[in-house]
Amino acid sequence: MPSPKEIEKEIGEFLAKKFGGEVKVLSPINLPQEVFLEAAKEPLGKKKKIKFNLKPEELVAYLDQYIVKQDAAKAVLSTKICTHFNRIKRAQEYPEEADNLVGRIKNNVLMIGPTGVGKTYMVKLIAKKIGVPFVKGDATKFSETGYVGGDVEDLVRDLVREADGDIDLAQNGIIYVDEIDKIASSRHLVGADISRTGVQRALLKPMEETEIELKVPHDPISMIQEIERFRKTGQRDRNTVNTKNILFIVSGAFADISEIIDKRIRKQGMGFGAQLKNSQEQSDILRNVKSEDLIEFGFESEFVGRLPVHAVFERLTEDDLTDILKNPNNPVILGKKLDFAAYGIRAKFEENVLRILAQNAFKENTGARGLVSAIEKALLLFEKSLPSTNTRVFPVTKAVFTEPEDYLEMFTGSQDHPTLASEIERLADDEKEFIREYVNTNKKNLAEKYNLTLSPYRIDAIAGYYCEHIMEIGDVISRIKFYADEIKKIELYFYKNHDINIVMEEEAIDFIIEQFINASAVDLDDVYKKLTDDFEYGLKLVREKTGRNRFFITRNALVAPEEFIGNMLRDELGSGS
Repeated sequence: MPSPKEIEKEIGEFLAKKFGGEVKVLSPINLPQEVFLEAAKEPLGKKKKIKFNLKPEELVAYLDQYIVKQDAAKAVLSTKICTHFNRIKRAQEYPEEADNLVGRIKNNVLMIGPTGVGKTYMVKLIAKKIGVPFVKGDATKFSETGYVGGDVEDLVRDLVREADGDIDLAQNGIIYVDEIDKIASSRHLVGADISRTGVQRALLKPMEETEIELKVPHDPISMIQEIERFRKTGQRDRNTVNTKNILFIVSGAFADISEIIDKRIRKQGMGFGAQLKNSQEQSDILRNVKSEDLIEFGFESEFVGRLPVHAVFERLTEDDLTDILKNPNNPVILGKKLDFAAYGIRAKFEENVLRILAQNAFKENTGARGLVSAIEKALLLFEKSLPSTNTRVFPVTKAVFTEPEDYLEMFTGSQDHPTLASEIERLADDEKEFIREYVNTNKKNLAEKYNLTLSPYRIDAIAGYYCEHIMEIGDVISRIKFYADEIKKIELYFYKNHDINIVMEEEAIDFIIEQFINASAVDLDDVYKKLTDDFEYGLKLVREKTGRNRFFITRNALVAPEEFIGNMLRDELGSGS
């Protein structure tokens, strides 16, 4: 009997003769037996477990890459979120220790701070990092259950959709409610307030523990779908979600609460021993917030009790806004670079420009949100006009503010003005140097996070790649790491195909990474083929002469392979000759 390989070969030859190269036989992928054994160990329908393993300081270090200032808020959120999910993970691993404490209170978080200081941005970054289902809602869009308007229970249903229908996974998700200060009751309102106090009451049970129906009450479509499913399968779907482990994070600006806090502090500080607050203490007054202040602000005591953790955000200064713009991960500058890149225009920003933009944004008193407005106002003229010119570079210098019309005239020629070319290169060099300093400053954290040795060459490669591409610094490092991992695979291929054990030195890996970066057409097959052509027969000859079968490939070996082989033979056989 012919083997499957022989049968496949005969069929392939027959199809080649009859149809040429238009029809081919595709062999099924033969997975190793271990894969099937592992799959067999996992019973169908098994609950997915949380694979959360972050520690608070690791999450803080991640947030530091994106968010300027707010050290206290980062510490509070990182600590409580990591504790929450690690506690869930332990309960899943040790069900006999499951937390069944009566009266347990979840560490739901209340974030307080002025607009534009990064509250929503921080929660989005955390959700992206930890990888659990996450939904965001606006408190102003909900009303008490039973009234016209959005139902707060819809947030839990949305969480199940985010988890692709996996209820067990959704029960360990995060619900973020913004603009929570807008549902504080009016102290002068008489009668029911369904959009404020009613929403607070509707949130009470989900924020603690309750069962939420997935099927929307009185929804005819849901009822018809459930009847049809029962008719086909004879089974009813699980239709409730338990909110015991769902973490709620709420935030708001609380514009008027500082007056309430100030009034309480002044009242407590009356008397001969009272100390007067200076201006700095006055600006940090939100740090003194207490539950009684929130209740006086308009929240019910039961609602405040469901939010035991408070994270207070600081107001951003002009220097803070400048630091935000200088951060290589900030979406404001990266987004504007992408806007011009959409027209094939390479934009680079001078550091003085970032300071001017921060000054203009600070005047708007809207925090980091003012940065977007400031940059749009400054560059709108150029974004409108430059796509109609032949320019391919846009050095964003101080002239954008001081003499925009005159500066725009430099872009109207048939080719880029010499001054523009020199300016863009100057700004590119400045940017590259800044990225080098940034990576060196954060070298330890970045190396641990991406599991990549950050040699001086690789730091230069990261800086160069960042300047040529519009990406966050983490994505750039991930790309370099991908190249390094792909190159290490060559060692396995070489051993498997040639029975020769080669070890690529770090400098050799860096040399090949440089080829990947500089020549987009290069791929792993090209590199492997060249290594085979350069080293296969030479290394086999060395093995035959010396008995060695492990060779360290250096950068010089890649540059001059024949010289490398020759030197190796002389070194090994010199004593005998």
